[in-house]
Amino acid sequence: MNAAVENYLMPGGSASITALPKVSLHDHLDGGLRPHTIVELAGEIGYELPETDPAKLTTWFAEQADSGSLVHYLRTFDVTIAVMQTADNLRRVAREFVQDLADDGVIYGEVRWAPEQHLQQGLDLDQAVSAAQGGLEEGVDLVRASGRSIRVGQLITSMRQTDRSREIAELAIRHRDLGVVGFDSAGPEAGFPSSLARDAYDLLAHNFLPTTVHAGEAAGLDSIRSALFDGRALRLGHGVRLAEDITTAREDDENTYVSLGDLAQWVKDREIALELSPSSNLQTGAIEQWGDVMIDHPFDLLYQLGFRVTVNTDNRLMSATSLSRELFLLSEAFGYDLTDLEIFQINAAAAAFLPIEEREALSEAISVGFERA
Repeated sequence: MNAAVENYLMPGGSASITALPKVSLHDHLDGGLRPHTIVELAGEIGYELPETDPAKLTTWFAEQADSGSLVHYLRTFDVTIAVMQTADNLRRVAREFVQDLADDGVIYGEVRWAPEQHLQQGLDLDQAVSAAQGGLEEGVDLVRASGRSIRVGQLITSMRQTDRSREIAELAIRHRDLGVVGFDSAGPEAGFPSSLARDAYDLLAHNFLPTTVHAGEAAGLDSIRSALFDGRALRLGHGVRLAEDITTAREDDENTYVSLGDLAQWVKDREIALELSPSSNLQTGAIEQWGDVMIDHPFDLLYQLGFRVTVNTDNRLMSATSLSRELFLLSEAFGYDLTDLEIFQINAAAAAFLPIEEREALSEAISVGFERA
C-alpha cells in the first residue's frame, strides 16, 4: 500500500470516506506518480530533479502547482513525463497508479494520458499504449490478489497544441478493444478550440468512441460550446466555468433568483457530466472570478441546480490530494453528508464510458457500499 494514501473521515463523524466505493473519471497518469518512484527512475536515467528527497519533492510539486496559472501548473509535468519514456517505466507507473486508486477506495477509474508525450526513448505510439495497458492490468491483478476489486480503462489524450489529433484518434480506435474506453483532449485551452480538430472528433463519432474534452478551465463559454458541438463531448473536463452562464440575484433575505443561459441549460438538460476537480481548480485559477478558497467554488451552485457534477482529483501528485480528500474538503466546505457523496459517485458511474448494463452494475455496487457505511 502507498503510505501517502490517508484515511479521511466525514467531518464531525466516524464514517470513513476512504473506505467508500468511488468512481474516478478525471485523473492523469503523469499527474499521479509516487514521489519515491520519480526519485528512483530519475536516478536510473540521470535526470536532474529539483529535489531528491521524496518528501521535499512532494512539497516542490505542490508549491509549483499552486500558482494560480494553468500554464505554470502544466510545467510540473516536465519532470514526471521525463521518467515515463520507456516501456518498463510506463508499466511501473501505471501499475502503482492502479494500486493507489484501490487504496483510496476507487472501484472504477478512467486513466487519461497522452502517448505522444512518451516517445523520446524510441517507443512508438502503439508500444506506449500497450506498455501502459500492461501496467494497468498488473495493477488490477495485484489489487484482486489482495482481496479487493477495481476496474480501469484508458482515455487516450491528444495535446491540442501539437496538431496530431487525427493521428491520436486513430490510435485510440485501434486500441478500443485492448483497454481504451474513450478519447480526451488536453493542453493549452485558450487559442485551441475543439473546432481545430473537428475531423478527429468526426472520426471518433463515426466509430462510436466516446469523448471528453478539457474545456471551461483555462477558457470560458466559447471553449465549452466548441467542446460540445465540435468535439462531440459527452463529458466536460472540468467545465467549471460553465457557471459563467448562470446568473444569480438576491431578491430579498430569503429568496435568490437564478437564471441559466442557453449553454448552461443545454448541459443540464442533456445531463452532460462535469468533471470538477476542486483543488486543481483553485490551483490553476479556474475559479478566480468567484474566489480563492474552497467555499467559493461554484461546485455547490452547480450541484444544487441539478447539474451532473462529479468529483475528481485531476493530478493527485501536483495537488497533493486523493479522491477521498477532495470529497472531505467539499463536505467540510458545504456541509455535505453521505447521501450527497453517494450522489456524486452515482453521477460518475452514470457518466462512465461503459455499456449501460455495466454502469448500472457499478451504481449498484456503490449503493451497496454506502449502505454498509
